[in-house]
Amino acid sequence: MCRTQRLVVPWFLALSCVLATLPVAARGAAQDTSPPPERVSATIPAPEAMEVFLRRAQIVSRRNAGSGVTDSVRATLSDGTLTHDAQIQTVDVSKTVFQAGKASEVNFRDSYRYNIAGYRLARLLGMDNVPMSVERNVEGKTAAMTWWIDDVMLTEGARRKKGTAGPDAERTSRQLVMMVIFDELIQNRDRNEGNILWTSDWKMWLIDHTRAFRTGNDLLKPDELKRCDRTFLKALRGLTQQAVDAAMPNGVLTKIERESLIKRRDKIVKLFDERIAKLGEAVVLFDM
Repeated sequence: MCRTQRLVVPWFLALSCVLATLPVAARGAAQDTSPPPERVSATIPAPEAMEVFLRRAQIVSRRNAGSGVTDSVRATLSDGTLTHDAQIQTVDVSKTVFQAGKASEVNFRDSYRYNIAGYRLARLLGMDNVPMSVERNVEGKTAAMTWWIDDVMLTEGARRKKGTAGPDAERTSRQLVMMVIFDELIQNRDRNEGNILWTSDWKMWLIDHTRAFRTGNDLLKPDELKRCDRTFLKALRGLTQQAVDAAMPNGVLTKIERESLIKRRDKIVKLFDERIAKLGEAVVLFDM
C-alpha cells in the first residue's frame, strides 16, 4: 500500500545482518507522504467501529496513492463524524508465468484479497502493526479498503539511506526480525523498502501484501530465522487450521492457500524449537 496512515492498535550486528538481506524495491512502490486533503480526526476508532467506517463511510475524494503498479487509490472517507483516508485496491491478476528478472514466478497472483488476509492473520497472532483491511464493493468492483497509516516518518528505504536505527536500535532490530518471520509465514514475494513504514514513535508498519500467501510449503530463507519474540512463537504454536479457516474462508484465501500457511507455520515452529534445544532460550527468544 502506498502510503501514510496512523494507528495505535506491533546497528549493531543483529540489525546489519537483517538489513543486508532485505530486497531492493521490487516494483518501485513509493510512499505518498503528502497530507490528506482534509485533516483527519485525532480519534482512532476501536476495531469494530473502524471496520464499520471502512465498509460504510462515504468516499468524498480520491487521488493516486503513489507510484506502485497495482492501481492503488487513496481515498478520503467520512461518516459525518470521522474523516480519515484509506487505500482502495482492486488488483486481482493471475498468470501462469510472471517474468520480472529475479522476481519471476510460476503461478503468479497479485490480489487485493491478500491485504485482507494479512490483516486477519496478524490479528490471530496478536500483531498490531498490519493495518485493518476489509472487503468493500466500490463502483461495482470488489476491493480491499485499508486504513491509511498517518504520522509516517520514514519508509524503510529512507531509514536505510539516513543510516539511522532510531533511539532504540535493539527495538528496531527486533521489529525487523519479526517482519522476516511474518513474511516467511505468508510467503511474501514483494516485501520492499516502500511497504515498510516507520511512524514517529519508531513503530514499524507492514503494508501491501498483494503478492503474498503463495502455495509453496517450504520456507524461502530459513537461514534468516535466528530469533523470535517469545509471545509470537507461542501464538504460532496455538494457530490452528480451524482458526485460519474461520478467519480467512474461501473468498479471502483458498483451501490450498490456508493449508500451505499451516505447513509453513509447522516448519517455522520446528526450526525455532531446534534452535532453542541447541542454543537455549536466552539466545533465541526475546520479549518485545
